[in-house]
Amino acid sequence: MALTDLRDKLVADLGRDGVIDDPAHLRTYECDALTGYRVVPALVVLPRDAGEVATTVRACAEHGVPFVARGAGTGLSGGALPTADGVVISLQRLRRIVEVDPVNRRAVVQPGVTNLDISKAAAAYGLYYSPDPSSQQVCTIGGNVAENSGGAHCLKYGFTANHVLAVDVVLPDGTSARLGGDAPHQAGFDLLGAFVGSEGTLGVVTAVVVRLLHTPATVRTLVADFESTETAGAAVTAVIAAGIVPAAIEMMDNLAIEAVNEAVDAGFDPNTAAVLIIELDGPADEVEERFAEVTAVCTAATRVTIAQDAQQRARFWRGRKAAFAAVGRLSPNYFVQDGVVPRTRLSEALARIAAMAGEAGLRVANVFHAGDGNLHPLVLYSEAAGEHERAEALSSAIAELCVELGGSLSGEHGIGTDKACSMPRMFSADDLETMQRLRAAFDPAGLCNPGKIFPTPRLCGERPGPYRPHPLEATGVIERL
Repeated sequence: MALTDLRDKLVADLGRDGVIDDPAHLRTYECDALTGYRVVPALVVLPRDAGEVATTVRACAEHGVPFVARGAGTGLSGGALPTADGVVISLQRLRRIVEVDPVNRRAVVQPGVTNLDISKAAAAYGLYYSPDPSSQQVCTIGGNVAENSGGAHCLKYGFTANHVLAVDVVLPDGTSARLGGDAPHQAGFDLLGAFVGSEGTLGVVTAVVVRLLHTPATVRTLVADFESTETAGAAVTAVIAAGIVPAAIEMMDNLAIEAVNEAVDAGFDPNTAAVLIIELDGPADEVEERFAEVTAVCTAATRVTIAQDAQQRARFWRGRKAAFAAVGRLSPNYFVQDGVVPRTRLSEALARIAAMAGEAGLRVANVFHAGDGNLHPLVLYSEAAGEHERAEALSSAIAELCVELGGSLSGEHGIGTDKACSMPRMFSADDLETMQRLRAAFDPAGLCNPGKIFPTPRLCGERPGPYRPHPLEATGVIERL
């Protein structure tokens, strides 16, 4: 009854084209890019502005119906997974760049604006937006704020949290607020810091004020081939130990190289075990000096290719940024994991992952931000061959391995649904209770993106995802209707 009443109210307030309830159309929103978990929502709402977002959230609060904000659906941790009895608030219609302010080096954008479009709008002023997730052509700034997204260049420039000055939000009771302000630091509690990276559990973003940077004067990029992932990992450690902070250091193993070469003709050596993409930027003299030092550090490389122009540099990065999608050419299904290990333990982590994959009888392609130890192992499997549970277990074990080695469960993709049950491996019961108290201060009714981040019996005992037949059904004793 609550859902029916809510639907009628939302149709009245937003119009018939602002509410989706057709079962076939609802399936479009059943998952994010972590496609192994799927839940069809009861309703999808398409607000046109911040006022309609507030109207929707207020109506959900009044009817006691849970809601989940969604951007482009590119998240990789199940953070936008709907609830079956809830509402998805799609922010795709809020995609206006409100202002680019070159004097103060900032821009005001709505949450549905794609990451790359911010830099395109700022380019005329010699500015750009630094965080650059691999999906930056399609991922939205609202989702970047929710997950505190990073990207290849976060080694030098930091994550979304380092580039957001303020957010306008609709809180879970339907009221609106601004967190942060024009100045980089605000007096009082750091509510903006709490909100960025909270994975949509504290409210819904309706506008973001981002910091813009000057376009670097010089950029130099090289690709170094190595005979093993261990020697490539050692080179990463050597670069950082030399006091050099590149804009980016990315690594791909042979399986990932195979995928991207086939997908986008990236030009990587198909016979090399691993490649590093190393990029430096900044003032010309500094870049040239540091670039020579980096090249010298890569003495263990079997080959070093230096980008001769912008086109060759773009080709290298096209290959790296296409890696996740390209792996679909090697496997019908895959999990993308996201964990962090200390740089000095990269080689150990990769060796352990290879051993674990061998024990599970599955392949793992490694693509990651090597400079800050942010791993992205892709666990390849076949749903049709019944490998889902084995792959899911391996993916979770890899995330927990990162914690064991002194790292964390997530670097930038978030905890979401995927790693909620692993949170006790990293945090104590008191830690988790403190986090829950902060969440409850924003959302005492627990309606805003429920079931994410924190372990619950439902998540850890009845994981959403592919249908798994009951043992009695499998033996023919009972039938599924």
